[in-house]
Amino acid sequence: MAKKATVQSTYQVVKMDGEKVIRVSGDINASLATKAEYENYHLRLEFKWGEKVYGKRNSGLLYHSYGPFGVAFGTWMANIEHQLMHDNLGDTYLMANTWCETNVKKGDDGKTFYYSPDGKTMEFSETDNGRSIKKMKDAEKPLGEWNTVDLYCFGQTAIHVVNGQLVMINTNCNKIENGKKVPLTKGKIQLQSEGGEFFIRKVEIENIDGIPNKFMN
Repeated sequence: MAKKATVQSTYQVVKMDGEKVIRVSGDINASLATKAEYENYHLRLEFKWGEKVYGKRNSGLLYHSYGPFGVAFGTWMANIEHQLMHDNLGDTYLMANTWCETNVKKGDDGKTFYYSPDGKTMEFSETDNGRSIKKMKDAEKPLGEWNTVDLYCFGQTAIHVVNGQLVMINTNCNKIENGKKVPLTKGKIQLQSEGGEFFIRKVEIENIDGIPNKFMN
């Protein structure tokens, strides 16, 4: 008989190489969420994948989260996702009724959009060119090594940085309510359990007065 998943079995503090880390089981879809909302911040996350895989090595850093759990795929709050999935680290995925603008270029297939600083500014959502925007470059470390993810959110702008390399800038972040755009500048933060075991050794967050110039020039 299968064991019943619990909060303790899905998200737990364990010892690894002499230090405490958070182990995320990945065997069920679940959310570890902040109680507070955050705006105008820099978040740093250090994580690496484990050996256990139940579907694929998938997770996400979900920011500007709001509303009830279950709105997104029956589990998560509405949010914008900084993708942590293996081979897709740094992508954007817009869940529920979230919306943004991003400079992009189309891939060779004519359907996939990739962030590009000198690309065309396009709208993205469920109804505007799709929910998915691919990272500009692959900056992920090999499996088993620690990745450092930096998320900068200021006003309606969100920047994804992977291992020190800029891979995504989303601007004009909104949510759609009653057919109208409402600025999305803050929200709770969620960490997904979704298909693969992984470990977190650091989560830090600090207030900022703006996006660092090195990312906006």
